[in-house]
Amino acid sequence: MKYYSGRFRPKNIPKYAGDYTKIKYRSMWERQVFKWCDDQSQVLKWSSEEDIIPYRCKTDGKMHRYFVDLKVTFNTGDTYLIEIKPKKQTEEPKVRSRKTKKYINEVTTYAKNISKWEAAEKWCSKRGYKFAIWTEIEIKGLGIKLLT
Repeated sequence: MKYYSGRFRPKNIPKYAGDYTKIKYRSMWERQVFKWCDDQSQVLKWSSEEDIIPYRCKTDGKMHRYFVDLKVTFNTGDTYLIEIKPKKQTEEPKVRSRKTKKYINEVTTYAKNISKWEAAEKWCSKRGYKFAIWTEIEIKGLGIKLLT
């Protein structure tokens, strides 16, 4: 599988809440959503990986840091922390009789993600924010063309 990453340069620098010279996308979907945030008039402020949430992972019981993909404040006053993930990675893996490396990795990744997302829900609730996971379904619903 090919992964895309790079630096994103916003056109509307005042909208970016953070160091605009250090914006890094880790997938083409992130890049497309960053471009959308930069272009949309209903987005007042946005940032990427500027909010760090501590969480205890279910897989090892240790504390870790979750760098949330996106923080967006809309002109409605609502602020969202948003994780961008393929739909498949948001669903619990189906139980299989053969415990292959791939299957074990899928189960472990899912457990880590659930740990992160539960911590994010609590963190957001304390601050009056909302937490959302945007998959290809939500992204396409915004009219963002996904490049794959």
